[in-house]
Amino acid sequence: MPDLAQIDVIAPNFKRRLSGVTATVARLVPLQAQSIAITACAPEMPEDVPNVHWSQLLTMPGRGPSGPRVWHARRNVEMIAGLALRGLLGKRLKLLFTSASQRHHTGLTKALIRRMDAVIATSAKTAGYLERPATVIHHGIDTELFAPRPDKTALRTELGLPSGPLMGCFGRIRAQKGTDVFVDAMIQVLGNHPEAAAIVMGRAVDKDQAFLDDLQSRVEAAGLTDRLLFLPEVPVWETPRFYQALDIYIAPQRWEGFGLTPLEAMACGAPAIATRVGAFEELVKEGETGTLIDAGNVDQMVAATHALLSDPDRLALWSAQARNHMVDHFQLKQEADAIIAIYQDLLSAS
Repeated sequence: MPDLAQIDVIAPNFKRRLSGVTATVARLVPLQAQSIAITACAPEMPEDVPNVHWSQLLTMPGRGPSGPRVWHARRNVEMIAGLALRGLLGKRLKLLFTSASQRHHTGLTKALIRRMDAVIATSAKTAGYLERPATVIHHGIDTELFAPRPDKTALRTELGLPSGPLMGCFGRIRAQKGTDVFVDAMIQVLGNHPEAAAIVMGRAVDKDQAFLDDLQSRVEAAGLTDRLLFLPEVPVWETPRFYQALDIYIAPQRWEGFGLTPLEAMACGAPAIATRVGAFEELVKEGETGTLIDAGNVDQMVAATHALLSDPDRLALWSAQARNHMVDHFQLKQEADAIIAIYQDLLSAS
């Protein structure tokens, strides 16, 4: 456990459940720790992530080794905690917020953002919703961890997945994420491609359980329970293997802030079929690493998937191009270094 007296940057993640923010912190902090004294502050993190318990924040020295510390928040609750530590407990903090949201903010969020010392936006679209200057830094991928697996057949056997062409959709199971669009499209696709299969991997919270039950009923009614599988959520450090098992990744979201999953999939060599939401239009190169469709459009998803399954040469080309594009433009180290530059600016500011 890190000694907070020696720490310059704290990256809080107060949400216990798996989320995009959790995945981001888990992947960035160990890499950034090679160049700057940083720790996460989270209920649960992989063993390789420097991490402290929230209670240690109360007794940490008011000053860090460089004078101020950077508090890098990614949610409202974490911005509030940083303001409380600075304003109520007298901790000398520079407050940084990363925004991934592509919508008009509430009055509370706007007020919190105004009190930050610096702001990062994860896409140009996101920056457009902020009412103050922001540095645009795209998310990146650990392209060594997220990399193609040569023997997909063996991997699928290891994971208990069907053989043959495999499509996937990962993340929270709810209407906003478009899981129903994916299921309806895959029912049609699998009907025309008897050798193919698809997986939904993620979790539905209590309020979305009826939504999940309905989707499973649709699959059962179509007689596809052995080819359209619902898999439980796995820890972030286990997800690469499931991406590596895919031939095509589908991001069916109706709304998204940034959307990390297509990057992870493309880094593993799975071209992405993604809706025109979030940052997907900035991530997917149309006709080279995947294709873009309208949100909520089952017919377009069916057509795009069918076109790739019916053209193995194009699928193989897009797979290689997707991997190369991630290595060239979306390396995790590029993101980490760009954020560290902002940390250093804040630490050196008076």
